[in-house]
Amino acid sequence: MIDVSNFTPLPSFLGGLLIGLGVIIFFISTGRLAGVSGISFNVISNNNRFTNILFLIGLIIGPVVYKFFISNNIPFLINNSYFIIIIGGLLVGLGTKIGSGCTSGHGVCGISLFSIRSILATILFIFSGIITVLIMQLSGLTV
Repeated sequence: MIDVSNFTPLPSFLGGLLIGLGVIIFFISTGRLAGVSGISFNVISNNNRFTNILFLIGLIIGPVVYKFFISNNIPFLINNSYFIIIIGGLLVGLGTKIGSGCTSGHGVCGISLFSIRSILATILFIFSGIITVLIMQLSGLTV
């Protein structure tokens, strides 16, 4: 049976609008796409460090502000195995390097530009996520 308790079309729509607005503001103000892996790499490599740090701080402050104004409890579980978290982080980093971008760069910015590479990358991201969840559920690991 499908759990629809987390089906939130209006907040999801509004969140999508805010993400789109943020991407537009970032593009207009910097002339660059808002891909988080590229922005994170630019912080490390000293390219436009201040702008990129501000963007990353905004990613952290956004949920904090949301939680401050919204009283709903947001359940969030993460695997407590440091090994799995580190391996997952390394695989994500490797995947963003091989795929020339991350879900925000391809999924939000690339698809809006009708980039075939981004559309295919996003399909692969989603498919890989589904496979990963299935494997973890079958192996008894927490998702």
